[in-house]
Amino acid sequence: MISVVLGAALLGGGCGFFDEDVEHMEGERISILIGDRELMPDAKAAEVQVRLPRPVSNENWPQAGGDASHVMGHLAAKGSLSPVWEESIGDGTDEELRLLSTPIIADGRVFTIDTSSQVMALDAASGEELWETDITPGSEDWFTFGSEESMGGGLAYENGLVFISTGFAQLIALNAKDGKEVWRESLPGPLRASPTVADGRIFVITIDNQLFALSSEGGEKLWNHAGIMESAGVLGGASPAVAKGVVVVPYSSGELFALRASNGRPLWSDNLGAVNVLDAVSSLSDIRGRPLIDGNRIIAISHSKRMVALDLRSGLRAWERNIGGIQSPWLAGDFIYLLAGDNKLVCMTKSDGLIVWIAELRKYEDMEDQENLIIWSGPALAGDRLIVTGSHGMALAISPYTGRLLGRMEMPDPVRIEPVVAGDTVYVLTEEADLIALR
Repeated sequence: MISVVLGAALLGGGCGFFDEDVEHMEGERISILIGDRELMPDAKAAEVQVRLPRPVSNENWPQAGGDASHVMGHLAAKGSLSPVWEESIGDGTDEELRLLSTPIIADGRVFTIDTSSQVMALDAASGEELWETDITPGSEDWFTFGSEESMGGGLAYENGLVFISTGFAQLIALNAKDGKEVWRESLPGPLRASPTVADGRIFVITIDNQLFALSSEGGEKLWNHAGIMESAGVLGGASPAVAKGVVVVPYSSGELFALRASNGRPLWSDNLGAVNVLDAVSSLSDIRGRPLIDGNRIIAISHSKRMVALDLRSGLRAWERNIGGIQSPWLAGDFIYLLAGDNKLVCMTKSDGLIVWIAELRKYEDMEDQENLIIWSGPALAGDRLIVTGSHGMALAISPYTGRLLGRMEMPDPVRIEPVVAGDTVYVLTEEADLIALR
């Protein structure tokens, strides 16, 4: 049974290093580990009522995060959602490769890429395949990278072109109408995150924390910027955010840079790395969730329990919370929704970062033995409901106003990729590379 409750449950029990009986001291138990605190709603937010703007229909989802700013608001998806079509996009996750890229939607078409570097275009209304293109590089590049298989990267669309970043360290442009290659540019390292495209420029981050800006017309390199190389990180990557002539770059080192989009000149930098964290997993500073740009405010979160709101021009912090996550936050109106660590869906105020409510999602498929950890993805806000998907093959609809469970839907396979929304339709891509359209 999947339970969703408001508030945060207290952790019970504990374990020690000694089998002998010990004398228990009276008094309040206080953790000695920084950040080892249970996430709870803020008392100051007890009277806050969540109010959202009316749902707005958007026809396109041209890049990861919806647009270059990664802020899509409250999207329309009318009525109770049910599958209208389902189509395989090729090869999915296996023991060696993981499906990482979300679909994109533009001009009535859905574009996808599978783990075998097959790019496909489908009709958004019916799911009918329109074209398919193999973007695997030539044998000379296989020799360079040691394999003809690649993992990571993603898709973006602008002005009739589909741009693909690849684990082969290449950025490729295809004609969106027929899938024919327009240009191909090699980069110094593999690409794990989807490209961001804005105003004729494409921004991509290599696995060794270099940002490259290229011309969308011909693929010429315009400028580049480098962060600190990080040897360990979370699988996948976060795309840069672009708005008002500024590109906000998240690196796996925990560094966050604001650069001028025109020439790459740094405006300011911050670091969301771990502070006083003792365990190896929590110390990973990777910014895996995409940063958001909403007006003059940036919202960013790292894996190592650092979430901040920053001024776009100065980089000054408006607020900071000890909250970590690897999924991208979703902003609508005056509220932020995010999947925090320990499988908690959180609603926060945008102005001061106060937690309004928390919905606890199921942690394990086998709760009794605490086996088979569930990985949740999302959320997406569509039609007055937050949609999250799970690695156990379940999708949930949750009230954005209270955190109450509204409904659930069983998927045919596990899902580890966040849902996307376009044309009043919610698209879900399973681990088996089956794309499902819910309308």
